[in-house]
Amino acid sequence: MSARHEHAVQLRWSDPDSLGHVNHARALSLIEDARLAMAEGAPGDRGLILARLEVDYLRQLYYRVGERLCVRSTVTRLGTRSLTLRQELVQDDEVAIRASVVMVLFDFATDASRAMTDDERAHWSRFQVS
Repeated sequence: MSARHEHAVQLRWSDPDSLGHVNHARALSLIEDARLAMAEGAPGDRGLILARLEVDYLRQLYYRVGERLCVRSTVTRLGTRSLTLRQELVQDDEVAIRASVVMVLFDFATDASRAMTDDERAHWSRFQVS
């Protein structure tokens, strides 16, 4: 059964700007943390690199001491050599940031993309929502 991946992220004291908003670049690192958690348990020790990142900042993201936010991630496309994720960073039950992320399977020895294995496809398809 497919399901979205949910990952709690902790805001850090270094995340906000002088107005108390979480800096846009810092927010992207929170989304990256969720991608890394999603990849845990993937078969093998093979490369997966970021090829494209499209981000919509939908509302202000506020820093609150000790607050944990949720990043919801789903696989929207599984290709031969890449996959696309949709990630949403949620605060106060509203999506603050939405990202579309293309990850490419990569062979560092040949410096080229590579085909997804059946085991990798099985791992990522767990998060695919139709």
